[in-house]
Amino acid sequence: MDRRYFLKGLACSAAAHPLLTTVTLAGGSPALGENRLAVIILRGAMDGLDVVQPRGEAAFAARRPGLSATPALPLDDFFHLHAGLGALLPLWQAGELAFVHATSTPYRDKRSHFDGQDMLEAGTGMDVAPAAVRDGWLNRMLQSVPGIVAETAYAVGRDEMKVLMGPAPVREWAPDQGLPLSAQGRRLLERICHDDPLFREAVADALDLTQRDGPRRDAAGTAGAAGTATPVEAVADFAAGRLMEDARIAAFSLNGWDTHRGQAEALRRPLKALEQAILRLKLQLSPEVWARTAVLAMTEFGRTVAENGSRGTDHGTGGVMVVAGGAIRGGRVFGRWPGLDEAALYDRRDLMPTSDVRAWAAGVMRGFYGVDAATLEGAVFPGLDLGAAGGGAGLLL
Repeated sequence: MDRRYFLKGLACSAAAHPLLTTVTLAGGSPALGENRLAVIILRGAMDGLDVVQPRGEAAFAARRPGLSATPALPLDDFFHLHAGLGALLPLWQAGELAFVHATSTPYRDKRSHFDGQDMLEAGTGMDVAPAAVRDGWLNRMLQSVPGIVAETAYAVGRDEMKVLMGPAPVREWAPDQGLPLSAQGRRLLERICHDDPLFREAVADALDLTQRDGPRRDAAGTAGAAGTATPVEAVADFAAGRLMEDARIAAFSLNGWDTHRGQAEALRRPLKALEQAILRLKLQLSPEVWARTAVLAMTEFGRTVAENGSRGTDHGTGGVMVVAGGAIRGGRVFGRWPGLDEAALYDRRDLMPTSDVRAWAAGVMRGFYGVDAATLEGAVFPGLDLGAAGGGAGLLL
């Protein structure tokens, strides 16, 4: 077979190949130091009032007569944690879990998942159409760091991660992709591509990634059999594996948070997934790396204060950000609580946002990577005013 003819056919079919379209080249920089950041996008608008319940306020039970009866665990005298995240309570007690309540992006009123997620990942304000922004705030932060060369950031999973899109080099990986080849087939592919730098490097990266799924540690810290993890755990395992090596930033998303009907039942699966993801990251990272890690889980907007007639909630505004890691100042609920009296609500229906979720992410970037305020306000999060954003400081130790 003529090698050039083969490569031409390979190039034409690359867009349809499940591996070569989900694994791309990445970059890294010593300037990022040893701190690690994992960003989890919670798609579907997580109901922060159900995840971190303000049971110390009488209006909560009055506006949610059904949902307020779901089991919850006390965090303090005012807030309770949904029992679906109960396995995270030891992290709270150890100071490795926190929450930011009544926070949101600048997105208001239209309550579209697509627009809300675009704004969350683009990091813009209402004065900029998020669909017109081609890169995300994590990538723009990387663009501000000199010397990005290899293995800095990973987008993990099948969903497009706009938060990491942009000119700064980033790797992508999907957990269910594989390239099953015999040893002979692998040698043939390597030989065919050997003299072409484009395909040689791409194929080498792809083959390398498919060989990395070795035994992982179980809850007792011992090696377990490969392939026994749930899909969410597989994503977290991969992210942790890269963070244990040269990567400093990982991002992935968890779906299923749109709970218009039967929320008490519908929330079980996504809560379990979030719980698994955070616990798996802690398990697979060494204690030394976990101590320098921050996990930020954020959603496009919150949900209505009152439950609807279908025992669910509708699209709202203010919500909750979940924060975990050994580098964070845990055991507390951050953010100014606005109250649930009707006059205190946004549009008399939603939890009033008292901080900008971008400010909290900016605070982590500033503390972890030394990104200055001018760059954060002008390039990373255009239009953000850290002085007026109502938050951002205090998340990190």
